[in-house]
Amino acid sequence: MQTADRLNKIPPYLFMTLRNKINEAKSRGIDVISLAIGDPVESTPQSIIDALCKAAQDPANHPYPTDEEWGMLAFREAVARWYQRRYNVTLDASKEIVALIGSKEGCHHFALGVINPGDTVLVTDPGYPGYKPSIWFVGAEPHAVPMKSEDDFLPNFEDIPTDVAKKASAFFLNYPNNPTGAVATPEFLNKLVEFAKSNDIVVCYDNPYSEVVFGVDRLSFLGTPGAKDVGVELNSLSKPYNMTGWRIGMASGNEDIIKAIATSKANTDSGIFNAVQYAGIEALDNCDDHIVTMLETYGRRRASIIETLRGLGWTYDPPKGAFYLWVPAPKGYTSAEFCDYMLEECAVVLAPGAGYGVNGEGFVRFSLTVSDERLEEALTRMRDKLTPFTF
Repeated sequence: MQTADRLNKIPPYLFMTLRNKINEAKSRGIDVISLAIGDPVESTPQSIIDALCKAAQDPANHPYPTDEEWGMLAFREAVARWYQRRYNVTLDASKEIVALIGSKEGCHHFALGVINPGDTVLVTDPGYPGYKPSIWFVGAEPHAVPMKSEDDFLPNFEDIPTDVAKKASAFFLNYPNNPTGAVATPEFLNKLVEFAKSNDIVVCYDNPYSEVVFGVDRLSFLGTPGAKDVGVELNSLSKPYNMTGWRIGMASGNEDIIKAIATSKANTDSGIFNAVQYAGIEALDNCDDHIVTMLETYGRRRASIIETLRGLGWTYDPPKGAFYLWVPAPKGYTSAEFCDYMLEECAVVLAPGAGYGVNGEGFVRFSLTVSDERLEEALTRMRDKLTPFTF
């Protein structure tokens, strides 16, 4: 039995590797606390659950989903209202929005709908590990664009070789950024649009952490003049509404690219269960207050981790977005070595920066998506078992 050659390019998925490490330690009776995986522990708001239950009771929602490849028009109209309310972005629900089974799926359908075999595709490094497999699956090659701390983890367009830029067909970006927590600025987004136009590059702007920012303004790529001319924005209900397992999101923007994504979806899946889309409408229309509460929770946890780290020798100022902290590894440790040290000494699991690309080496990622009680236990272990590090 022979499998496809394309699978040989794909490394083990980072988060599955982390889960295996956690399960192995637990099998030895160790009380492991994972600060590695970004999956909110708080429940989905009750009104969203109620909307799901009500819609699921209606037999009209039991057949194949309405408007399979695009998503229910009612859901897409709710997306348009949400973008107008929160970002002052106007979208045509009939042709500039398609419903997704989460933004991760959107990356894959974007690749199928836009990228050709042999293309060069720009990808930030460090970056979300899911982008490269989508590029490899369509027979294209990713080109790493370094993100450095001295540039606030924003790619420097002037450093991208001219021949690479001219050859590239697409660019995957993600701000607020996973894993670094960096946030974009209006100036940066203007430069991105200009860069994409001048090099005929299609932008896939992955924005599932759009609502998770601390002390800075929320931004949508689509609010940038000219953005719809060059790309689309992916978003998701997972992070703002604690709906990671519900698998619902959206792609919005350039109508030709949205149509390409919808065409790929139509030939891949049968859409999102109507009841989940009705629940999504409730979230988008009526649950802004939950976002406020969520940010208060993450802000409190964020401050607790920073205080503990500074007591152990860290002096850095963290970026302002996402529910992660991208933290320099102490002197004398690679990112993987420090993660192993934390597991051995404190039974605390972190994500190694090298898992997000070669430019992630030297950093580790803390996640804020753990209960207050478990986070305090993890920080207590760190304060009790570790001595200050040098950097």
